[in-house]
Amino acid sequence: MKALAPGTVIFHRHRGYGVITAVNLLTGWISARFGNESRTLDLNLSTDEVQFADGEAILFRRAPPDRMPHARLMAMVRALHQAGYQKLYLYSWPKASGLHWRWHLFTGPRDWMQRSWREGWYGSGADYNGNPVMGWGDTPGASTEELIHALAKFDPQGLAQALGRDEDHTAWFASVCDALLPGYMYSLDMQRPGGGPLTEMPPVPVIPVRATLPPYAGPDITWPPGWAGLWSKVHVMPAPRINLTGRPEVPEQTD
Repeated sequence: MKALAPGTVIFHRHRGYGVITAVNLLTGWISARFGNESRTLDLNLSTDEVQFADGEAILFRRAPPDRMPHARLMAMVRALHQAGYQKLYLYSWPKASGLHWRWHLFTGPRDWMQRSWREGWYGSGADYNGNPVMGWGDTPGASTEELIHALAKFDPQGLAQALGRDEDHTAWFASVCDALLPGYMYSLDMQRPGGGPLTEMPPVPVIPVRATLPPYAGPDITWPPGWAGLWSKVHVMPAPRINLTGRPEVPEQTD
């Protein structure tokens, strides 16, 4: 489908030709001005039969969008595992506010706490709500294959580091995808009661990716391989990047 943005010329069977002034792809509503009218008209792309100027229909998905991208990322990681990129890992955890969940893709050594960071390989559900893309040149609603091609084009060197075998993690991840997709995602959130160390490994928290879905009622999800020894250790955040500019870096804001 053609790009849909302010300035796009459209046709409406009752109003004729007009120009879009505002677009909200999360809700499917647009504002457009027709002819000499001074006021804009709000139209719904699902019901108002809006067309492009050349007559091509503008179709909008009626189903509500995912409120977080994690399930789409899980499907992409599973496909890459099947293609031999088994050293690719998806870490997801809640933000401090508890309203959204962060996500981070990393490659190479399977070190969950000291994982490497690459620009464009991490994000937040809060950002996704206003701009439903992952951040590596993908488009809203891109399929699994399209996400993979966009990531390979965006950072081929980074994706090449995921080539290799990690059979136990790949088997764990495939079983999790079979149990959760397409409606649920996992959160690797280790809650410590009273600030003390955990003595047991509770089931992995599972969250629906759409508000209309009921709470997860399937089998318990176990923790990924390599997490057993993390429950009694003191967690250390990844080391900061080396700053060679001489200027202090502004810390990232969190909510």
